[in-house]
Amino acid sequence: MLRGKKIVLGVTGGIAAYKTAFLVRLLIKAEAEVKVIFTPSAFDFVSPLTFSTLSKNPVVSEFTQNAKTGEWTNHVAYGAWADLLIIAPLTANTLAKMANGICDNFLLATYLSAKCETIVAPAMDLDMFAHATTKANLEKLKSFGVKILPSPKGELASGLEGEGRMAEPYYIFEKIENYFNSHKTLINKRIVITAGPTHEPIDPVRFIGNRSSGKMGYALAAEALERGALVSLVSGPTTQKLTHKNLKLISVNTAQEMFDATTQHFKDADMGIFAAAVGDYKVKNPSDKKIKKQTEQTLVLTKNPDILAECGSSKKESQLVVGFALETNDGEKYAKDKLIAKNADFIVLNSTQDKGAAFGHDTNKVTLVSRGNNPLSFELMTKQNLAKQLFDIWEKHL
Repeated sequence: MLRGKKIVLGVTGGIAAYKTAFLVRLLIKAEAEVKVIFTPSAFDFVSPLTFSTLSKNPVVSEFTQNAKTGEWTNHVAYGAWADLLIIAPLTANTLAKMANGICDNFLLATYLSAKCETIVAPAMDLDMFAHATTKANLEKLKSFGVKILPSPKGELASGLEGEGRMAEPYYIFEKIENYFNSHKTLINKRIVITAGPTHEPIDPVRFIGNRSSGKMGYALAAEALERGALVSLVSGPTTQKLTHKNLKLISVNTAQEMFDATTQHFKDADMGIFAAAVGDYKVKNPSDKKIKKQTEQTLVLTKNPDILAECGSSKKESQLVVGFALETNDGEKYAKDKLIAKNADFIVLNSTQDKGAAFGHDTNKVTLVSRGNNPLSFELMTKQNLAKQLFDIWEKHL
């Protein structure tokens, strides 16, 4: 499935453009998100209404939406949004422009801005496809890292028989699926992740908690699932949502509940990532009735079980343990101490002093502490991007 994959589909001015509408339908049926870009000449062959209806997004072609008000469409945003750029059909004209860096329309600007991989499906008449210039341009694109789909033999619009047909939509769709499946580097790996806060009851209506949103833990879970892992997500109370066929979500409230669920699932796991902000203390004797307002109220606190220490002490040689640490000062020292004390392989250090990081934010700025290596600091970035970069490191140790 391509659920949630962001795909920009470029349509150029060739007769094969009519087949691309079916490709959009296949992508949407697979639950991908699709945004379509037309070159100016594409309008001569197909209707944007068809593509906007199928993709559930407006078709774009021009930089300027409204010249009078200065509204414009941001090609850089399209390139940054996409997980994959597909151009089908790719005409000889657009091929030549891509090969030589010509940027005279919105699709070409998006191609030059995109950070993702590009896949193209050439489509042109027999003699055009066989021309030395076309062959040279295709080789140029290959050298840039562009994936060129084969153009099968068959009947062409001119009535000739030969190479130059656009690959069939089903074939292109299969190649898109293969592309994303090739990134599944953690297939069948079992990963336990904790996320969110814990709530320790004072009475039936009050609790001791913290400001953790669970966003970092959920971003890590989403990335692990993206890479093909089987994820058990032990989550404290949070508004975050995540669904996936390989996800087992265990919802808990207290630190003891999180301890019980996590230690149970960690036994058979390849990796444990302990990102939850677990309460260090709980009320020793919570009231079973609502406590009435008084001048003073004394709460006796007792320590909660230590999930990271328990899993670290029991981990097998084949298991990887990642802990999180939130510090206000001397962060690296405390993180290194925690790494040893909890028998962890990595500690992800957050600081409350970093603007835009830690609790509640969509972004984070961390330092990764590990055994035998210098601490690795990451710039402020979205928690999703941070999850990708962290897994790029961790998966090498699994």
